[in-house]
Amino acid sequence: MTKFRPLRDKILVQRLDQEEKTTGGIIIPDTAKEKPIQGKVLAVGDGARDEKGNVVPMDVKVSDTVLFAKWGGTEVKFDGQEYLILKESDVLGIVS
Repeated sequence: MTKFRPLRDKILVQRLDQEEKTTGGIIIPDTAKEKPIQGKVLAVGDGARDEKGNVVPMDVKVSDTVLFAKWGGTEVKFDGQEYLILKESDVLGIVS
């Protein structure tokens, strides 16, 4: 995804698909699935500015897998693909 560069403390994330079966083997239909709250970071902004105007570097890097707030971010579509633009503060953690 080289056509988009987030500004400041924003990141571009592609949601990762969830399992379609429960651990008990029950298949979950598309209508009952919740949107995944885990994704891969595709692009990162430069960072937020503090009160003195200095850029605060981002903790999240491109290719990190992150866990984010369920209702956070803005959904966008590029070239037929769905992505999510989040503020870094919407990220709950980095999955290792």
